[in-house]
Amino acid sequence: MDKITMTTPLVEMDGDEMTRILWGMIKDELILPFVDLKTEYYDLGLEKRNETDDQITIEAANATKKYGVAVKCATITPNAARVEEYKLKEMWKSPNGTIRAILDGTVFRAPIIVKGIEPCVKNWKRPITIARHAYGDVYKASEMKIPGKGKVELVYTPDEGEEQRIIVHEFDGPGIVTGQHNLNSSIISFARSCFNFALDVKQDLWFATKDTISKQYDHTFKDIFEEIFESEYKDRFEKAGITYFYTLIDDAVARVMKSEGGFIWACKNYDGDVMSDMLSSAFGSLAMMTSVLVSPEGYYEYEAAHGTVQRHYYKHLNGEETSTNSVATIFAWSGALRKRGEIDELPKLIDFANKLEEACIKTIEGGEMTGDLVLITSNPNPTKLTSREFIRAIRLKLEGLLF
Repeated sequence: MDKITMTTPLVEMDGDEMTRILWGMIKDELILPFVDLKTEYYDLGLEKRNETDDQITIEAANATKKYGVAVKCATITPNAARVEEYKLKEMWKSPNGTIRAILDGTVFRAPIIVKGIEPCVKNWKRPITIARHAYGDVYKASEMKIPGKGKVELVYTPDEGEEQRIIVHEFDGPGIVTGQHNLNSSIISFARSCFNFALDVKQDLWFATKDTISKQYDHTFKDIFEEIFESEYKDRFEKAGITYFYTLIDDAVARVMKSEGGFIWACKNYDGDVMSDMLSSAFGSLAMMTSVLVSPEGYYEYEAAHGTVQRHYYKHLNGEETSTNSVATIFAWSGALRKRGEIDELPKLIDFANKLEEACIKTIEGGEMTGDLVLITSNPNPTKLTSREFIRAIRLKLEGLLF
């Protein structure tokens, strides 16, 4: 068949370690043979970020604003060990955090449901979608090591008016301190994104913070959600037959475990990061979850919700075969291609994206899967495939669907 044509490029953000290896395999086996792929490419591998003083991450985010749709590989957020390993100039911040700060919006993450991969929580019958705020908190924090005895203050210096100060802590010895922030405008966008998404999919919406302890920071989130819901969405939710409610984050965790699923759970930035990993693992695998950042302006950035699979990468470097699950990365590509097709009105591209996802699911349900799924499947006769074998098995299914 003729390759499917594109009219507008995707922003392509390459990444690190084993996911970078999978990225190339996916393009070579599952995309390029079928699609006349157009991308604006950015290498967000740690070496290039270090070489450019992380400016390439900012350029990639701004390109997403220009073209509207991006697909991103998993990237390293360096710690002290990574600084030494890669000889970095400094401990660069999370590229995801940088991109989210520029694009704003909300990250929606949902498990990929496959027959034979049952949730660890047996009463979960339907997917649970995490709506993660994509700005601020620990990802934009300023931090300091306190060398010894002294006082740390939080100071607000307005453009006009008197300065305000509060004591954070009076240190008797060495310690650490962090300063976090958020913006009312971003929280408002987060709330509206969540309410609109709930109406689109006709699912109940939960929101949870820790306002009993954080009486200013977390309580502001709670208040903004409540004000927007009451003034803009209450009647629409009633007509749609869905509900919104607020609860403490610890209560939400307990309720989630006893639920049947089928709802959206809105969380602050860090809470959403942790809870989406918990949900994806409990539903099957960290590599079995979709993730898309949706901005209020209509920008979309698709990615895998997991990390760079460092352990498998070191095995790969030693010449060993790995059995690394590439499904979330494949779904990042399919999601971006589908959205590009929707925006540009390219039905063939939309159909290709749908069939690529169908091929992934059929491959696993047919018993061919990676090692992480072999360990948890109820399929009586699974076949464990290497990373490349799994992608090639998906290609065979894809060709059967396309031709």
